[in-house]
Amino acid sequence: MSSKRVLIKPLITEKLTQLSEGLRTYGFQVDPKANKIEIKQAIEKMYGVQVEEVRTMNSIGKYGWQRTPFGISKGSKGQMKKAYVTLKEGEEIDFFSNV
Repeated sequence: MSSKRVLIKPLITEKLTQLSEGLRTYGFQVDPKANKIEIKQAIEKMYGVQVEEVRTMNSIGKYGWQRTPFGISKGSKGQMKKAYVTLKEGEEIDFFSNV
């Protein structure tokens, strides 16, 4: 897999922002077929940092329904695979450098 296909987007939440400041841990949404080695290589190539550890998690899609004036609306949230990456000491990724 190429690095553009492995990494879908970075996850930017309040909790992950705190983790990145204190523990150098960043979150990414990745391709469900990607393994830890491919994720590590893609992040090192794209951001130019040294990766210490990669943890992955598969989130299952959830079903739900909502009552509307037009009837009952059913739907689901999609599945996704998340990767939490810990960088080596002194390394940092700045997502907001272009803003």
